[in-house]
Amino acid sequence: MKSLLTVLSLACALAFAQQPSSQPSSQSSGNMKGMDMKGTETSGHDMSKVSGQTPGEGGPDEANAGAMHSMEGHHMDMGPHMKMTTLRPAQPGDEERAQKVVVAARAVLEKYKDYHTALNDGFTIFHPELPQKQYHFTSKRNAIEAQFKFDPDNPTSLLYEKNGNDYRIVGIMYTAPKRYTEDDLNQRIPLSIAQWHEHVNFCKAPLALIGESFGPNAKFGFHGSITTEADCEAAGGKFIPLVFNWMVHVYPLEKDEAAIWSVERQHQHND
Repeated sequence: MKSLLTVLSLACALAFAQQPSSQPSSQSSGNMKGMDMKGTETSGHDMSKVSGQTPGEGGPDEANAGAMHSMEGHHMDMGPHMKMTTLRPAQPGDEERAQKVVVAARAVLEKYKDYHTALNDGFTIFHPELPQKQYHFTSKRNAIEAQFKFDPDNPTSLLYEKNGNDYRIVGIMYTAPKRYTEDDLNQRIPLSIAQWHEHVNFCKAPLALIGESFGPNAKFGFHGSITTEADCEAAGGKFIPLVFNWMVHVYPLEKDEAAIWSVERQHQHND
């Protein structure tokens, strides 16, 4: 099997790796500024897992407890490999702006319910040969467009779960240039509701140690114990301080706002 760390390259300073062209036959928050990325090497997408919470159906206390639990994802510590935008106080019009994105995202999910439609429209699957909790179907055309403008009707990636030999769409991913400030991102989707993220402190494993990029005791990669340039070089790896562009996942079929924009769900991938 080809390594995730050797088969990908970036195109046009995009937010993510280029996907294989093969298609299935039947089947820490902080106030950050993005940086332009040119020729950065990467290892792959973040593959989210489904963990959105919804309020209970009991009395008011139970419902409130469920809602509060679902909001925890907005404030949780994302660890040394992910940087989040700061959650801002709500401003007039934020709810309406965010809801327009959700409505557009729901229409996208309906359009691409059949994954063959996505393939026919130029979306390609990120490593279909590997078992994943979610599969990113990515459009290079939409990714390029996202470098210059935000169109909620044209997401960079579609998020699917495997369903036997089929795929079931569950969400979408929007991207934005690394050079964007949080104010820029706030213009796309209000930061009082959504938290964008970047992947950081990535140590690319040397070929001989590629297996140590995966599993619960990984040293390298997005979940690795190595988080500094000095430790990465000492281990024989290549340190990449910032991987990909800004990105945010949307799960528009969820029941409440926190689950739709769940930070925890974005973070928990490939575990």
